[in-house]
Amino acid sequence: MARLPRQHRDCGAATSELVLAAPLLMLLLMAIVQFALAEHAHHIAQAAASRALAAARADGADAAAGERAGRSLLTGTGTGSLRNPSVTVQRTATGTAVQVHGRVVQVLPFASFDVTARAAGPVERPTVP
Repeated sequence: MARLPRQHRDCGAATSELVLAAPLLMLLLMAIVQFALAEHAHHIAQAAASRALAAARADGADAAAGERAGRSLLTGTGTGSLRNPSVTVQRTATGTAVQVHGRVVQVLPFASFDVTARAAGPVERPTVP
């Protein structure tokens, strides 16, 4: 039986390495994109919660004003990375709490992420010094 010369022993090794490595690299790249979208969606939700809190806790405002302000920001930024967002505002005589919840757009078929952002603060009211 004839032996292959030393230079031909590795023929085809690059192809088999590529077949194994390419899907793993693509999966890694898609995972990076998925987590970047999750972080971006969280930042959008946090910005909407902050805007809703600022509008709802103002003197003379109500919870509906906060919800409108939060939804306005969500509408303005679009639904690129945050799907089906909901804005919930609760206002009492002394405090306001806002929660924004949504789902991150899915890149990986097996990864589903929800995002929730909360903001709370006291109600602004005039006081006598």
